[in-house]
Amino acid sequence: MKKPIILTVDDDPEVLQAISHDLRKAYGDRFRVMRVDSGARALDILRQIKLSNEIVALMLVDQRMPGVTGVDLLNDALPLFPTAKRALLTAYADTDAAIKAINDIHLDYYLMKPWDPPETHLYPVLDDLLDDWLSGYHPEFDGVRIIGHRWSPESHEVRNFLARNEVPFRWFNVESDPESAELLMLASPKAQSFPVVIFPDGSVRECPTNEEIAERLGLRGRAEVPLYDLAIVGAGPSGLAAAVYGASEGLKTIILEREAAGGQAGTSSRIENYLGFPSGLSGADLARRALTQARRFGADLLLTHTTCGLSAQDGSLGLRLSDDSEVRAHSVILATGVSYRRLEAVGVESLTGRGVYYGAAAIDIRSLEGADVFIVGGANSAGQAAIFFAARAKSVTMIVRGTSLSASMSHYLLERIEHTPNIHVLYRTAVDEAIGAEHLEALRLKNADTGESTEVPASALFVFIGALPHTDWLDGTVMRDERGFLLTGPDLLSSGRPKTWHLERDPFLLETSVPGVFAAGDVRHGSGKRVATAVGEGATAVMSIWQYRQSVGL
Repeated sequence: MKKPIILTVDDDPEVLQAISHDLRKAYGDRFRVMRVDSGARALDILRQIKLSNEIVALMLVDQRMPGVTGVDLLNDALPLFPTAKRALLTAYADTDAAIKAINDIHLDYYLMKPWDPPETHLYPVLDDLLDDWLSGYHPEFDGVRIIGHRWSPESHEVRNFLARNEVPFRWFNVESDPESAELLMLASPKAQSFPVVIFPDGSVRECPTNEEIAERLGLRGRAEVPLYDLAIVGAGPSGLAAAVYGASEGLKTIILEREAAGGQAGTSSRIENYLGFPSGLSGADLARRALTQARRFGADLLLTHTTCGLSAQDGSLGLRLSDDSEVRAHSVILATGVSYRRLEAVGVESLTGRGVYYGAAAIDIRSLEGADVFIVGGANSAGQAAIFFAARAKSVTMIVRGTSLSASMSHYLLERIEHTPNIHVLYRTAVDEAIGAEHLEALRLKNADTGESTEVPASALFVFIGALPHTDWLDGTVMRDERGFLLTGPDLLSSGRPKTWHLERDPFLLETSVPGVFAAGDVRHGSGKRVATAVGEGATAVMSIWQYRQSVGL
């Protein structure tokens, strides 16, 4: 945690050096002592301190300075740090100005020069002032601050990215938070777009990308070696499991992830049927534990790097990244997972991020107190979200195309939904239109059997439908099925050996049509679409890699 600041200002270099030396000697273990040689510069520094989310405990300022006097400086600094203690260093001739300042700017004390010895003339006064300040001191939040609109898709994206990567942040809504106006005036008074993001070091960015945020916060990581034993594309449950098992068995391992650890499962509010966690755990908790475990075994992580291409040459495999860099490895596991399919209905696209969301982010629960929430989908992820939101929302309505949830949802979730009084399920129903100007206000729902349309008020719509694999970048390189899922092992041989397979042996279990490239988790054709099976496939893929390494003499 950052130390509170004692700021001392004097235009005389010798006096400034002497006072700062005495301050550091007595208070340097608990406070950060800063010295400034002019009033004008001190005011600029105070504004930067405010942006950096640091706190000033005491300002000890010389009265007689050219341009800006000590009293003027303390007066101008009052709005920035109203709780800071204020003291003047004065000559005898400045006594009247100091006394007047006690009334005008609530000056706490004035000290006469010289103050030697400080043990008698300086420290007792400052001890009292600082003890008084500390009695009411509550440490400021030390993290990223975001100023934006609740209904801004870009603001939602930044908050979701930080939350999924477990970066502490504080959110300031420009429409309702009184502190946001003052902070915005300091950070970016001419801001043209939101969100405005203030980083812990005080730097400011308007509408930063995830890549810029990760770079600024030191999250992106880098490849530590020119050639890895194993490169894993995707940090969902299968990718993280592969990283844990690969790294723990001595394979030099790197994970490439475009957004956040956990994948689609990382947005799950509660997983209650995962082995070893009888009380359940969130997808974010599972991802955090798994990533910590993989790193403990020495795995590297590259975050916010999108993989764009795969090539094989010189006995190794190359993964081309969006910044035109390349990671090379002897073996690759493709664990890119899936994303939710876009909902095709009038108004949905324009309201995405403004009341319409894909998946369920933890940040969304805070805004749903007393709201009418709608969920499209009938699988486990939709059921988990319904139970999660029901704890805060006035009502949760699940919109399901089929006649039952039993075919796509685990029994324990069905029972929970049936026993939660504010969860309702509409079967044979679809969203026909999302309605709203600045944000979602209502939905038009259509019954598939009767053709009847009904308009209902809605505060939020969360979509959990379908599964789209992230494999377009592999087109023409790795064999896929008609929906884009990766074919592996026996599935590659269903119509005879692929023409591109030139080895005498058959593909290993979970091996794709490219030797040494394996697939695991939801991106693979025929996968179980459950967290436990994804984790199992990640571990199994590593077993197949050992077979592959033996076959090529690694």
